[in-house]
Amino acid sequence: MSLPNKSDRAYDAIENMITFQELVPGSLISESMLMERTGLGRTPVREALQRLSRERMVEIHPNRGVFVPPTSIEAQLKLLELRRTLEALAVKLATHRAVPEQKRQMQEVVEHFRDCEPDVRSFAAILKRTHDLIVAAAHNEYISVAMAPLQGLSRRFWFAHLKDSAEELRTASRLHGDILRAICHGDETEAVNASTRLNDYLVDFAYATLHPPS
Repeated sequence: MSLPNKSDRAYDAIENMITFQELVPGSLISESMLMERTGLGRTPVREALQRLSRERMVEIHPNRGVFVPPTSIEAQLKLLELRRTLEALAVKLATHRAVPEQKRQMQEVVEHFRDCEPDVRSFAAILKRTHDLIVAAAHNEYISVAMAPLQGLSRRFWFAHLKDSAEELRTASRLHGDILRAICHGDETEAVNASTRLNDYLVDFAYATLHPPS
């Protein structure tokens, strides 16, 4: 496995800062601050910000700075409408197109889910890897472009609103594991059904943020 280049490292670092609200939602930040926080130069940070802008994780305002938009349930529900359809297509294609090495990595991820459940940061990394593996296994670059913002933004919303993290991580682990196992078994019907169950859960989770338990 090749090491990530500086642009990828900057992207991963800034995305994590946004996901875990180290960069305050609704705040305006500067490239120089991100260079200091990541320890990387202007070019990789700028390239990372362009990518994050395409994925709607940030808004770039020339001569003013970089805006970190707040999350909202309205936006989350809209993107989940699209994610539901595209993810079902992605897992359907993946059941037929995943190569043996991709299936091996998926099986490895299923095991990792169990190991990292108590650790939110580790879980975030394995969750992103899961999403990347499924999209890659579909072998359709247009799905990859379309899914990146849907998965990234929905991950951000989910982590930002975790209450009982242990319970939610167990649920997410089980639901994603069901998808990966079905893909590895070449079971298109179960893969699509598992994808639907995951998206049902994400919609329920979003609505629950409106009326959190007392």
